[in-house]
Amino acid sequence: MHDLNVLALIKGTERFIFVYDDASRDEVVAAIRDAAADAGTAFNWFDAAVLTERAHQQAVAVVALDGGELAPRDATP
Repeated sequence: MHDLNVLALIKGTERFIFVYDDASRDEVVAAIRDAAADAGTAFNWFDAAVLTERAHQQAVAVVALDGGELAPRDATP
């Protein structure tokens, strides 16, 4: 069984919910960036920055529980 992570943001009537496992963190960050680039939603780059930071914090917490170290973050936007 895989543990799942959830990132959620509610802005007005819109809800942005990202569900992913630890192995899919890079893909969820890409999806968050795609959502920020979509001018048709209220989701913006600040929201993307907040949620990607939370994804990183979740990854750090998981690795800390396992007693390991997290690989450095990709610095590209």
